Amino acid sequence: MDIRIGDILTMKKPHPCGSRDWQVLRIGADFKLRCCGCGHEVMGARSKFEKNVRQVRRETL
Repeated sequence: MDIRIGDILTMKKPHPCGSRDWQVLRIGADFKLRCCGCGHEVMGARSKFEKNVRQVRRETL
């Protein structure tokens, strides 16, 4: 899956704050994501996050 830093990921399940959108802060074996609703940051295995992604939005400059 082609995911880059700065992409917005729309996940299958919402965060407890209600937002489904997460911004990618770091990539590698692990992802670091920030919730676009409340700003909460999480880090976890790439495989766990990739299977829960519905859509990848890339900001074009």
